[in-house]
Amino acid sequence: MSIRNKNRTGELRVKSKTENLSEIRDFISGSARNAGIPEVTVENIILAVDEACTNIIKHAYKLSPEGEIIIKIDYDEEKFTVMIIDYGKSFEPERVPLPDLQKYYREHRVGGLGMYLMKSLMDDVTYTSIPGKYNQVLLSKNIRSS
Repeated sequence: MSIRNKNRTGELRVKSKTENLSEIRDFISGSARNAGIPEVTVENIILAVDEACTNIIKHAYKLSPEGEIIIKIDYDEEKFTVMIIDYGKSFEPERVPLPDLQKYYREHRVGGLGMYLMKSLMDDVTYTSIPGKYNQVLLSKNIRSS
């Protein structure tokens, strides 16, 4: 793997509309590819960010299209980090139980796996909330070549 740019940052600001998810995916995709990350890892990062932003739209902003979502990326040779900030309702991720995937499949459930997917696809997931001010999700993927 070769890192094309050694230390890069970027930012995208969008309204909390589901139609903006494709713009977010394109932003993450371009940034991750620019970092020289392998395609399968790029897809995992995109999925994790998509889950986080979908949760923000549905739960933090309760589908209101007027909320703001800020996505910041930062990467170097070792780590690709995505910071997602919103000003909606906060939540307590430690209260989200691990899903019983077999039961989930048997019941043909849809949705509700966002936190599980983010933690499975990324190396580090950190959620910070300052109630009444902002919420921040930090998703990191180690990319150092071996």
